[in-house]
Parts: sequence; C-alpha cells; structure tokens
Amino acid sequence: MVQDLVIAIVAAASAGALYLAAAAKVVKQYERGVVLRLGRLRDDVRGPGFTMVIPGIDRLRKVNMQIVTMPVPAQDGITRDNVTVRVDAVIYFKVVDAASAVVQVEDYRFAVSQMAQTSLRSIIGKSDLDDLLSNREKLNQGLELMIDSPAVGWGVQIDRVEIKDVSLPETMKRSMARQAEADRERRARVINADAELQASKKLAEAAGQMSAQPAALQLRLLQTVVAVAAEKNSTLVLPFPVELLRFLERAQQPAQQQLTSPPQSAQPPRPTPPQRHAQPPRPTAQPQRPVQAQRPAPAQQRPQQPSAAGPAPAPAPPAAVPARPSRAKPLAKH
Repeated sequence: MVQDLVIAIVAAASAGALYLAAAAKVVKQYERGVVLRLGRLRDDVRGPGFTMVIPGIDRLRKVNMQIVTMPVPAQDGITRDNVTVRVDAVIYFKVVDAASAVVQVEDYRFAVSQMAQTSLRSIIGKSDLDDLLSNREKLNQGLELMIDSPAVGWGVQIDRVEIKDVSLPETMKRSMARQAEADRERRARVINADAELQASKKLAEAAGQMSAQPAALQLRLLQTVVAVAAEKNSTLVLPFPVELLRFLERAQQPAQQQLTSPPQSAQPPRPTPPQRHAQPPRPTAQPQRPVQAQRPAPAQQRPQQPSAAGPAPAPAPPAAVPARPSRAKPLAKH
C-alpha cells in the first residue's frame, strides 16, 4: 500500500510539474500577451512578467511593442512633369494596440509594407521632380498621412517616413548639370557687371574731383610712376595724354585738305542750255573744239617786240616741228 501511495504521489507531482511547465509563460518587457481562450479573445492583455494560461485551452500570442524600422523597396514611377525616377524610402512604426494587431490584420508587418509601397508610387505621380529633390519634408508628411490612415485600425502607429534616395536617368543628370552650370555662369556675369558699374561710378567721382584741381592729375601720374618703378623694372612706361594726340590730329586736318583739294581751272565750263522735249537741239555752226593746254612756243617763234624806230613786222608763219631723231641704238658689229 505504501508503495502504491508513493507511486501515486510521484505521478501527481510529475503531472503537476508538467502542467505548470505548460501553463507558465514569461512575457518580456517590450512585449504584450494576447490570450485566445478556445479561439475567443480575452479582454485582459497580459503585461510583462510571469503569467499563467490553461494548457490546451488558452493560446498566448506575444506582440512586439518596439519601433520597427522597415525599408521600402525602390519604386519606379513617372512624376507629374513626365520624368522617370526611382525612389526608395524607410518607414518607422510601432504597435500601440496589441489586440487589434492580432485580430484585425493577419500580418501587420506585411500589410504596412504593401501600404507603404503603394503610397510611395502614388506620391511620386502627384509630385514634380523639383519637389522630390528639394521639398522632401512636405512629401514625407503626405506619405506619412497616407500610410497612417489605414494603419490606425490595425493598432499600428506610423512614427516617421523618410524618402532615402531619388535615382534619375543619366541624360537627366547631365541636363541638370548643364542647367546648374549655366545658372552659376549667369550669376557670375551679373556680379561682375555690378562690380564694373560700381567701379565706374567711383572712377567718375574721382575724375570729377581731379578735374577741379589739375595738379591732382599730375600728382596721380607721378604716384603711378613711382609705383611702377618700385618693382625694379628695367622699362618705365609713361602715360601719354590723349588730348595732345587729338590736338595734333585736328592741326593736321587743314593741311591735308589743302593738299588733296583739286586745282581750279582758268575758264569755268560753259553751261549747257536746257534741252526741250518738243524740238531737238539745233546744230551749231561751228563744232566746239576741245580746249587743249597751249604749249609754250619755241624761242624762234616768239614775236619780236616792236622797236622804237618803226612798226612791228608781220608775224612769221609757224615753222614745222622737226622730227625727233630715233633713239634706237646702232647694232655693234662684231
């Protein structure tokens, strides 16, 4: 009898130990336990620490309450201004209601991932390329609202959404680089022109001050000569006043006009009578001969001056001009 009693006690202890091992559960600090008794949700959510369940009747599911970091796969899309881009993001979320995360959705992680991908493609199609590159804060907020709206019913809270990278085609990158280079060159030219304008204003003020005192210009010239000579140069350049060159140019203009002007003829040309259309011009009795410059007569043909004794004799007829001898050289005889 005693042996059977001992065996029964040992069997009961073993069964109790097995029951306790099956019923005892430990919930960690960052977890919450949701109990389903015979498939029905219990109202009480088990907190962290040691807890007991009925083996075979209760089922405990642990839900992680930590913030989960989930990368969103890169999505290809076309922006509102018809530019093909590839955008990826990262999402931060956590479970705030363990019972809803177990009952309302089969797998809340997969559901949040799919919702993030569809929302990212939607936000790409509604935005311009400039917004994706420079105005990411606004896009992050819009993306967060789009994901958080359905996730509230799942017991999930979206903590933050960030767009990580925006990949552009190579042709678009080169176009943007040329645009940025042209913009920088334009700004550099504007700054240079502004500097030239300010410098010209200062030079005009300095010229006005120097024009009041002519000695100031001479002193400035000497100061420039001293500054150039201080560099130990072998050649000294002296500025030449432009006003002197202009004075010399104006002085030479009258002399050149006198040299280049044509000589005036002794007899002015006869004016031709106006022609009438009704009657043709009448031929003149004697045709006009072209006026030729008279050659000086040779010494033999000059008329003799009348002497005091009597009247001058009649002029002699013009003598024939002797023919000029030929300038051909005689051939030398060999």
